Amino acid sequence: MSVESIEASVARLADTAGGQILASVRDAIQRSLKFYIAFFAVGFMVAFPLTSDLISWLIHEERLPTGVDIIVISPVEFIFLQLRVAGYAGLVLVAMFVVGQVAVHGVRHQAVQERLRELEMQLPRPGPTVVLAILGALVLMVLGMAYAWYGLIPLLLEYLTTDAQQAGLSTEWRLSGYAGFIVNLLAASAIGFQAPLLTLMILRSGMFTRQQLAASRRGIWFAAFVMGAFLSPPDPLSLFLVSLPVILLFEAAMLVDRFTRG
Repeated sequence: MSVESIEASVARLADTAGGQILASVRDAIQRSLKFYIAFFAVGFMVAFPLTSDLISWLIHEERLPTGVDIIVISPVEFIFLQLRVAGYAGLVLVAMFVVGQVAVHGVRHQAVQERLRELEMQLPRPGPTVVLAILGALVLMVLGMAYAWYGLIPLLLEYLTTDAQQAGLSTEWRLSGYAGFIVNLLAASAIGFQAPLLTLMILRSGMFTRQQLAASRRGIWFAAFVMGAFLSPPDPLSLFLVSLPVILLFEAAMLVDRFTRG
């Protein structure tokens, strides 16, 4: 995939009504910065007292691969890890607020209303839309974390441990590295599994048509791998296992829209 084709896909999307809506949503998000800070602070303060028990649970020997020892090499490593985990909790609250805000803004946007009048359609009121969007986001988040916890994390830990032990290396992992590895995969899967919800919201709001998204499929796939590279551990297997579900869920949402709306 060439850089030129990706740039052409992005430019094509930006010139549509959907691109104008996204620019408007961006401006609304920028104006809501103080609310994001407040939600982040609430999530952080609620989660921080619970992080010690969570970390202790994660490093219990029942959840560690055979032959692995967890070590701490810095006096402040544990507290920094607590701050990191609490920060993720704050980001989850912010993400839920953003989903609701985008849903409301998309329904109320002038370009969406004009498109709906052309199609003689009417979307539900923003209230139910926001509730359904948030519930859908929560369900997909739980499914993504279950995928990571029961499938992705055990597979990668076993693979990485066996690979190191076969090379004759001792498997002593830093606490921050081990817990960060797990938290990153959980967060990446929780975020990646929002792909079908976001796709259906975009299609049903009229921001983009299914044909426009299909024409930009390569750019969307590339974006999924870029997201996986930022959120997953730095190895090809993790990148593939984080990015592939995003692509499959995007395609599934496209099929659902096709069969439900023709």
